[in-house]
Amino acid sequence: MNKQRQFPKELAREDYFSSPIWYADEPAFVDDLNKASDSYIEIAKENLQEEIDKRNKNFGNKEDMGHVFHSTGLVGDPNFKELQDYIGATSFNLLEEMGYDLKNHQVFMTEMWVQEFAKTGGGHHTLHTHWNGHMSGFYFLEASEKTSLPIFEDPRPGHLMNGLPRKNENEITHASTQINYQVKPGSMIFFPAYLPHQYTVDLGYEPFRFIHFNCQAVPENILKGYNPVS
Repeated sequence: MNKQRQFPKELAREDYFSSPIWYADEPAFVDDLNKASDSYIEIAKENLQEEIDKRNKNFGNKEDMGHVFHSTGLVGDPNFKELQDYIGATSFNLLEEMGYDLKNHQVFMTEMWVQEFAKTGGGHHTLHTHWNGHMSGFYFLEASEKTSLPIFEDPRPGHLMNGLPRKNENEITHASTQINYQVKPGSMIFFPAYLPHQYTVDLGYEPFRFIHFNCQAVPENILKGYNPVS
């Protein structure tokens, strides 16, 4: 008589291919950088004013609704150097934490800019990634529970395609395909640049302003002529 086979009662679980997101509260920069970014936002608004006026003339006065005011680059502005140095050093450490070997690399800040969503609402960002970096992130200057918030999406196409229902839409599990963060002034988020992200439509209840940055780890032998941040 054949013995009945016994399957394991418990299976060992190992998780792979996850995407990290790092979050911290760093309010020390908020006041100074809000002031330093005012002039950048004013210029951004001036640059869009003709477009806003034309739209309002043709379709009725909606003021600045739906617009996002995007500054020119902040890299090199001494008012932002302390933040830039912090981001560079932190990005270097986080990439090494992920398992990358950076002993012959330095972190180069490819982009840093400030943006503000329209005070009358409608500002948002559609889903995108940043191809020109290894680490990306946000530093929030004006935000609250009434403003827009960032949403991150699972970067694995196969997971998005399986179509299975979730047990609880309000609980973050391995079945989740999106996650969001409630932010406030001083909130800082780092994430791999490949991670898709977007911003919900802002309703214009309160001001929403934040700094966005991208960093790249560059081999030292090709970094001549650039100013690395770590």
